[in-house]
Amino acid sequence: MSESATPGPLELLARYRRAMLDLDADALAALYAEDGVHEFPFLFPGMPECYRGREEVRAGYRAAWGASEARPEEIWEVAVHPGADPEVLTVEQLVVGTVASTGKEFALPGLLVMRARGGQLVHVRDYMDGLGVARAMGRLSAVAARLEAAGA
Repeated sequence: MSESATPGPLELLARYRRAMLDLDADALAALYAEDGVHEFPFLFPGMPECYRGREEVRAGYRAAWGASEARPEEIWEVAVHPGADPEVLTVEQLVVGTVASTGKEFALPGLLVMRARGGQLVHVRDYMDGLGVARAMGRLSAVAARLEAAGA
């Protein structure tokens, strides 16, 4: 692959969003370096704090999407902030969709900090509104009960 054919951070962002909208865990995982990391720094019920490696990204998203009735339909770009480091993008976005079983619409704000190197994602910090997801799915009281039981 020639240097010019190597996707940069903006192209990877576009492919990342396509994989998210398609709920395609294979396409998403293909964007990551073999040892790439995907973190969820905010509380996101039902998600781990981190996926380590391409195969954890694949398995984790496949399981999460298979268990969820949330169907993202659009990702609205609020802003993309290139970093002083050309490998880094900070992305503000809004994921808009519908809950399949209820038809209830949702709009969830999120922030991504993506580091790309050599045409692959090496580190993503995903600041999604996990409690907003729980609310949209009608699971907020169950999440609160689990947190209370855990002493959180």
